[in-house]
Amino acid sequence: MAETLISPGVLARENDISFIAPAAIEAGAAILGPTVKGPVEEPVKVTSYGQYQNIFGTVFTSGSTKQEFLTSIAVKSYFNQGGTSMLVTRVVTGSFGVASNSTISAADSGTAPFTLATLGKGAIFNNITGSTYNEVGYDENSDGSLVSGSSDNLRWEIVNQDTAAGTFGLLIRRGDDNSKNKIILETWNDLSLDPNSENYIESVIGNQSKSKAVDNGQYYITTTGEYVNRSKYIRVSGVARQTLDYVGNDGLTVGTDGSGNSFSGSLPSNQSGSFHGGTGNNVVGGSTRDKYFGDINGTDTQGLTGACYADAISILGNQDEYVYNIISAPGLIYEFGDHKTQLDSIISTAESRGDAIAVIDVQNYGATVANVTGTAATLNSSYTATYWPWLQTLSSNGKTVWIPASVIIPGVYAFTDSAAAPWFAPAGLTRGGLGDVIQAERKLTRSQRDTLYNANVNPIATFPGSGISVFGQKTLQKKKSALDRVNVRRLLIDLKKFLGDTAKQLVFEQNTIATRNSFLATVNPYLESVVQRQGLYAYRVVMDDTNNTPDTIDRNQLIGQVFIQPAKTVEFVVLDFTIEPTGATFGA
Repeated sequence: MAETLISPGVLARENDISFIAPAAIEAGAAILGPTVKGPVEEPVKVTSYGQYQNIFGTVFTSGSTKQEFLTSIAVKSYFNQGGTSMLVTRVVTGSFGVASNSTISAADSGTAPFTLATLGKGAIFNNITGSTYNEVGYDENSDGSLVSGSSDNLRWEIVNQDTAAGTFGLLIRRGDDNSKNKIILETWNDLSLDPNSENYIESVIGNQSKSKAVDNGQYYITTTGEYVNRSKYIRVSGVARQTLDYVGNDGLTVGTDGSGNSFSGSLPSNQSGSFHGGTGNNVVGGSTRDKYFGDINGTDTQGLTGACYADAISILGNQDEYVYNIISAPGLIYEFGDHKTQLDSIISTAESRGDAIAVIDVQNYGATVANVTGTAATLNSSYTATYWPWLQTLSSNGKTVWIPASVIIPGVYAFTDSAAAPWFAPAGLTRGGLGDVIQAERKLTRSQRDTLYNANVNPIATFPGSGISVFGQKTLQKKKSALDRVNVRRLLIDLKKFLGDTAKQLVFEQNTIATRNSFLATVNPYLESVVQRQGLYAYRVVMDDTNNTPDTIDRNQLIGQVFIQPAKTVEFVVLDFTIEPTGATFGA
């Protein structure tokens, strides 16, 4: 309601527009797959392999041997090749749930002060008594393998109750320890139930929980709780808040709240307990517990089915929430129907976003050239690329393993970005070398490379003295155009992002010459820099009265046309040798 001004004066009003919306999570690549631990179906940004290990684990024990998921190998390779950030989404199978909550009892019969809940889902936090599957512990050995614990995989203990100060301590312990040999994972001191205290338990430990929701077929992650979780293991909920009114006027003795409830009785007593009873193992149970990267078929890959990836792919489709330029799901193979459905979804996600390339595998280990080219021929997308053959590398436990190319290729893209620019080909002896690879499944002949490249499959070649290199950079687009090359597609992705972000600043501005000029003043120097950095031969931007007519302006539109000549790569070198007789004079 507007104020009424009667006599002359100054009316000062406030309009608070200082709300800062959360920025999108931006990373170089997005990868989906199983991990040893970590959040389920929630894209998490990691900036190093060490951070990945801390959040998602490394190897796990299956039977008498340690195994590693393709996801872990892919992340390690990505950072080894110069990648700086990656979105990792853990995919699981079956019904995964958290362990049972622990409601902490009070020192007397009054209201229980709070409840503890585990952050993780699956067997790491859960009770799997009677299983011989050595994956039950939460903490990790120095080599990354999980410690085998008891049926209770995480313990808690209340210590150091101080009734005068109204504080207490909390220990988070490993599930396989005991009271005489405590293995303490976290220590929280001087916790308070007073929301005004700097040590208030919810603000110190955290109270946030995340869950998956769906709106009109689009899955997304929703967060409840106002305090960020600072513990690696637990969160706090249901706190019965208490204030220091319970403390006497002298600040030392314990008073009451007027109802006879003393502060001491509302603190948790010194006690201990554990979390147990959740659902879901890292890999499929029963006779298939030993499934890992080496077992990939149409119905089982690393203990998962293709359908397990569906919701995670949907979540990564949210362009406003997650930004990346490469997406892959190592272990999904296009030849298998169950996998094909999800890879089609990944390709569709890349195309609809328009800012990422999907790197996929079309055939399993041991396929023939004919198998590979036949499957590739069924695909048509400038936002997708495939590479072949499979490769051998070392897992984290020193074991040689065979991996599909999609494990390694995102790292090649990352190296190209750091060493040159996105519009340079991620291929060749300069930028396509695969240092982490021991050998390719087979050494391709020139004829085989020709057959593959003609079918838009990028060969991985082995050259004596030069090692193993990516020797192709085609997209899976069937139409012959500039966009049938990865470097041009990635150039367009880069240009669209910069120009799109710049144009976004013009929305709701006045449709005037000044607005157009401000856009051109930013865009033209950038495009010129791309020319200087060998991404373009030439360009032209039109944003004037020729494409912004009065009718266009009346429709609240501002039109800009960008014409570019992408720089092409050298893929064929022709050397003509002419032998001349002795004594001949060479022409200029």
